[in-house]
Amino acid sequence: MTVRFAAPIVAAGFAGALLFAPSAGVAAGVFDGLAGYWAGSGRVQMSDGSAERIRCRASYAVGGGGRLMQQKLTCASASYKFDISSNVEETGGRLSGTWSEATRNVTGNVSGTARGGSISAQVGGPGFNASLSVATRGASQSVTIVPQGNDVRQITVSMKRR
Repeated sequence: MTVRFAAPIVAAGFAGALLFAPSAGVAAGVFDGLAGYWAGSGRVQMSDGSAERIRCRASYAVGGGGRLMQQKLTCASASYKFDISSNVEETGGRLSGTWSEATRNVTGNVSGTARGGSISAQVGGPGFNASLSVATRGASQSVTIVPQGNDVRQITVSMKRR
């Protein structure tokens, strides 16, 4: 697998951890309900129509009144594996942060917005950009990533709290 293919997958893994919606009526930070362990699976869909299943597990540490999140994420499929660390901060509904992927020595940034149980963001790194959306309901998250300018068409991942 080339780094060009790996970069959007890194974005997908990162995206699955970005947002947790606290219960209605509770004043809390955007990441308050995220702490702990999550796991799930999804599909990587290529431009040529082929697809591959991906499985992910993650751990999250939340601080700063629910406005700061540190993530460790491992995802694997039949043909590859990656390990991601990320740091994200929310201020006034705006997200910013960084991520790094250890096995390929790739780093990048994230920016976007958070409202209610959803997020809209851009993830970037050397040679790629991706749009992502995350919807969180209770202990479940669904993530959609659309990389731009490479052979990955779309990535979808569903994660549940363990």
